Amino acid sequence: MTTPGTVPPDSATPNSATPDTALPDTAAIRAYLTGLQARIVARLEALDGGRFRTDAWERPEGGGGITRVIEGGAVFERGGVLFSHVTGHRLPPSASAQRPHLAGLPFEAMGVSLVLHPRNPYVPTVHMNVRFFGARPAAGAVPDGPSWWFGGGMDLTPYYAHEPDVVHFHRTCQQALAPFGAQWHPRFKAWCDEYFFLKHRNEARGVGGIFFDDLNEPGFAQSFAMQRSVGDAFLDAYAPIVERQRDTPFGERERAFQAYRRGRYVEFNLVFDRGTLFGLQSGGRTESILVSMPPVAHWRYDWQPEPGSPEARLTDTFLKPRDWV
Repeated sequence: MTTPGTVPPDSATPNSATPDTALPDTAAIRAYLTGLQARIVARLEALDGGRFRTDAWERPEGGGGITRVIEGGAVFERGGVLFSHVTGHRLPPSASAQRPHLAGLPFEAMGVSLVLHPRNPYVPTVHMNVRFFGARPAAGAVPDGPSWWFGGGMDLTPYYAHEPDVVHFHRTCQQALAPFGAQWHPRFKAWCDEYFFLKHRNEARGVGGIFFDDLNEPGFAQSFAMQRSVGDAFLDAYAPIVERQRDTPFGERERAFQAYRRGRYVEFNLVFDRGTLFGLQSGGRTESILVSMPPVAHWRYDWQPEPGSPEARLTDTFLKPRDWV
């Protein structure tokens, strides 16, 4: 299947040893990502009033990361904001699927990823990540196109429909990409709608956002700038939603539905998510990889919401892909 966002043949980098085919200096990428993690955690702590636990870890094959987690907070029942920078001898299959000529080569990967599971069912769950991958061709080999690429995006998973929140989220995503050309937002929005979809349920995980992978066609400087713009937009996209909805009254019915819908989140992460697969295939830290799971999730056999109820509206109409902006 052709994935949206794949570089078309006529725009691919020529097969020559240009500067953009070599693995670039990654120090600037690492500096940006560690700073992004710190900024996001500081703002989330201000929203919640609690503190994130910090765990630094090392990976035996090479590299490591910093995992920052909050559990049992006033706003966030669980949240993880993770930085990782790992190296290895063989690029895992999940990272070389779009570039089979790089399969098995030494690699370097780094990124910031986060998942926030709020306590209040009227505050959506959110996911964001920005990442960089690079493979190192054998000495003297001419790479078949760039051997590095960026990926990332953010998506929103509400439990109850509140259209202004979703419009704000999508508009912020659109504004983050606008400086780089009008073509990017429609392309990355459609890719997000397709990617965060539970095929076995024929159901969207949430209301989408933006998603991109294998990005190198604009060149390194523009690709890195686009990644930074997406990462920097996260707090503007999500924090106002938290501030609006955090004190919305709820009861046992809403919490039960939240737990039921969280089950869909677990299904996607364990069956389809490329980041989870990469982490497990590359020997990453299991506690950090699976911190994206909600603290409580329920599965009910053949449960159906009452027709016309707010719970029914979520899947009947609200999760259908649409042009939110």
